[in-house]
Amino acid sequence: MSEAKFQQAAHKLLVIPGPIEFSDEVLYANATPGTAYTSPAFIPIFGDCLRMLRKVLFAEERKDNQPFLVAGSGTLGWDAVGANLIEPGEEALVLATGYFGDSFADCLEAYGAKVTKITAEIGGVPNDEEVIAVLKEKKFKVVTITHVDTSTGVLSPAAHLAELIHTHSPSSLIALDAVCSVASEEIQFDKWGLDVVISATQKGLGAPPGLSVVMVSGKAIKTLEERKSPVGGYYISWKRWLPVMKAYEEGKPSYFATPPVQLIYALHASLTSILSAPLSDRFAAHQAASAYIKDSLTSLGLSFVPLHRSIAANGMTAIKFPPGLKAPDVLPHLAEKGVVVAAGLHKAMAGEYFRIGHMGITAVQRERGDLEKVVGAVKEVLSK
Repeated sequence: MSEAKFQQAAHKLLVIPGPIEFSDEVLYANATPGTAYTSPAFIPIFGDCLRMLRKVLFAEERKDNQPFLVAGSGTLGWDAVGANLIEPGEEALVLATGYFGDSFADCLEAYGAKVTKITAEIGGVPNDEEVIAVLKEKKFKVVTITHVDTSTGVLSPAAHLAELIHTHSPSSLIALDAVCSVASEEIQFDKWGLDVVISATQKGLGAPPGLSVVMVSGKAIKTLEERKSPVGGYYISWKRWLPVMKAYEEGKPSYFATPPVQLIYALHASLTSILSAPLSDRFAAHQAASAYIKDSLTSLGLSFVPLHRSIAANGMTAIKFPPGLKAPDVLPHLAEKGVVVAAGLHKAMAGEYFRIGHMGITAVQRERGDLEKVVGAVKEVLSK
């Protein structure tokens, strides 16, 4: 493409927990002309994306790890786990911290899993003693953790929970739903001994929606190869996608279903930007953005859904409305001031809170002034 200057149209500031604000460079990459997925220009772009995902997830040490990029939403990652790793009647344990943990459980049941669910108090995380006791009760094929549940803004202690699982149920596969945490929270795929990380492009990865992002361990691939029943899906079967991913990473084209070429160009632009600086700096920037938002809203007398700051996500904030106010009293007025936030989602308290996303360029490029605009708008609306 030409290096002509591109600038996206003026718009309201989008600070929901995904999709997020995208850089001009990413959107320009998404405007790539029609390109064949077999094009010599595209093949290395796809391969680079797979290699860069290994870096972002600290998944380079175990050489048999396998990244997948498949057209679909983050939810498709749940189906990937259910279809490829679960056989009918096998046990799965879901550690639920909100709507998305509950939904992951529903998805696994659709593939025939016998699901046990540990549901944390709203705003809390699973209790260690309960997790250990349940792990000792039976042999679980898969244990799932929702890293950041977008419905509550709760950040689960994934490294700690993974350690508990390795200690008390070492044969279990560990699947981390990281749709709302990849590239805004640190995830050590190898160090934590994870087997699956599920994500999507429209949140911390800073690219438009439409790509399911999954990292899989060699242990999980072996489980797939040794299953006794057929994979419980067609499009999402890793047996079909595995040769495609391996080929592109080796610099060769392959085909099962058409990849979204333009989205992969956009992801390439975003990943290149993400890895242009130390990842530790990126995580620190998200922590600083989170602290600014939460401290500023605390000073306005607001409180949050997570029970403690230590388990509150760094890429988003779930804020309770002041007494007497509901979503219609706040959200439309924020939109009038050019700030788009998200309503509550957890069915037990959906009308009692709203959610602000502060991921990607909103958190890292502080010179944009996004965070200050959000805080200023909230202050003005609540002061009326």
